[in-house]
Amino acid sequence: MLSKKTKYGIKALTYLAKQNRECPVQISEISAQENISLKFLERILLELRKSGVLDSKKGKGGGYFLAKTPQDIAMTDVIRTLEGPIAMVPCVSLNFYEKCDDCVDEKTCAVSKLMIQVRDKTLEVFRNTSLQDLISFT
Repeated sequence: MLSKKTKYGIKALTYLAKQNRECPVQISEISAQENISLKFLERILLELRKSGVLDSKKGKGGGYFLAKTPQDIAMTDVIRTLEGPIAMVPCVSLNFYEKCDDCVDEKTCAVSKLMIQVRDKTLEVFRNTSLQDLISFT
């Protein structure tokens, strides 16, 4: 299940992408328009800024803005930044691999085989969906 953090992060990004402004958007505006707690949104946007998806400007007229074009922001980047591994079990994760404690043989594990398929289909959707695609849906 998608966490609220990731859901709100995607909502904030789509809000920013829809704004055709030259100036940054204040976090209070995003919070009010998308009905997201200001404190929670601050933490989310900070993570997205650290990952290079967003940038910010301090002071008067400051706020957040996209660091890349919406077309160049893939959902894989957003999901991994806010959610962590895309794979549902650690033994099939491409970036966060860990052997399962209870697994005797990964090569014959039915759960692993199933989750590899789920991971691959999920990655296909996330890789092929950009922020531009999300704002085009609305």
